[in-house]
Amino acid sequence: MKSELARRIVFTLGALLIYRLGTHIPLPGIGSSGDRFVGVSGARFSIFALSILPYLSAAILIQLVSMVSSRLGALPGSGEAGRRKIARYTLGLAMLLTAFQAFGVAGALQGIPNFVSDPGAFFLLSTTLTLTGGTIFLVWLSEQITERGIGNGLALMLFAGVVTKTPQEVASVLELTRQGALSVERAWLLAVFWVALVGLVVFVELSRRRLPVEFAARTLGQRLLPAQSSYLSIKLNSSGVIPSVVGPWFYLLPLSIAGFAFGWTSPWLVATYTQMAPGHIGHMILASVAIVILAFIYTAYVVDPEHVAASLKKYGGVIPQIEPGEPTAEHVDRVVSYTTCVGAVYLAAVFLIPEVLLSYLQLPFYLDGSSVLVVVCTILDIEKQVRGQSLTEPGGAYR
Repeated sequence: MKSELARRIVFTLGALLIYRLGTHIPLPGIGSSGDRFVGVSGARFSIFALSILPYLSAAILIQLVSMVSSRLGALPGSGEAGRRKIARYTLGLAMLLTAFQAFGVAGALQGIPNFVSDPGAFFLLSTTLTLTGGTIFLVWLSEQITERGIGNGLALMLFAGVVTKTPQEVASVLELTRQGALSVERAWLLAVFWVALVGLVVFVELSRRRLPVEFAARTLGQRLLPAQSSYLSIKLNSSGVIPSVVGPWFYLLPLSIAGFAFGWTSPWLVATYTQMAPGHIGHMILASVAIVILAFIYTAYVVDPEHVAASLKKYGGVIPQIEPGEPTAEHVDRVVSYTTCVGAVYLAAVFLIPEVLLSYLQLPFYLDGSSVLVVVCTILDIEKQVRGQSLTEPGGAYR
């Protein structure tokens, strides 16, 4: 293993260890009874209980605004200064969303009998600041992993949360089988569905739509580059895991705002939250719609057909039977739209499969679709980066 690759792996493992240790540091003011409750990220009510979801949500909201604001939409293409502005806007919005959610969590905790040792204004303030600071620290830590480690830092944070829960969930299924609460046949059915779901995710994430491209002969300095053929590789799912992870947040946020405005005990709000619980039809419909919409929005952000067409024209590349310039951009946009349709349906299906199993077949499918996506996509990304790092180092070879 090359020294640079080893250094990056050690740095990544160290950063993830800090993250996991933080999930065991309880919030100040939480009594001993708090250990039996589980936070948003799957850990106890710790300083990292909100995880990085508010930041991911802020990034999606900034992208939504950039699609309707020409000023904001022009920033990513204006160079490094524009990208830094986008990063600052995203971080600022993430702080606001985190503080809002943290204050709601603190208020809800105070309403649990014997949960908070000293409820009051100081607990609300300290908990809000602690949870907000914890999320911002995780965002910074994820950026360090992306820059100095292996893989995408945000994805690895989600990955670590899923992987650490998996052994306990598998043990729960085995215990239910041992006690007779879950038949052996249903346990095998659960395993088959899990393997099939993982196989589906791997197949689609590795699938590409290839557009042939012809490059004419040209002169580069004193070298004559001959004509050659290549292709544009377009992923079926260009949006990654973001829509599945963030999608449910977009309808839960209005419900949270309604809770502050009308009270959490309002009958209509309680009934709505009941329908939004996992396994209910309202949750399935709204989450699927949100995932499909976000898949199109995020793909439109990461894949720019006009930029692709301009790059091909600059380097003398053409798609056979398609004129350069605007016709090429329209053709690429049409292909991306078709592939995004497939990707959006695939993301919705991966989300719905565990929900249907849980609701209609009464199977304890603990590993939900979003978790499968996070694990598979993160592993594929790490494998790609390790391969690239090995090949770029002097004498490197990946086997």
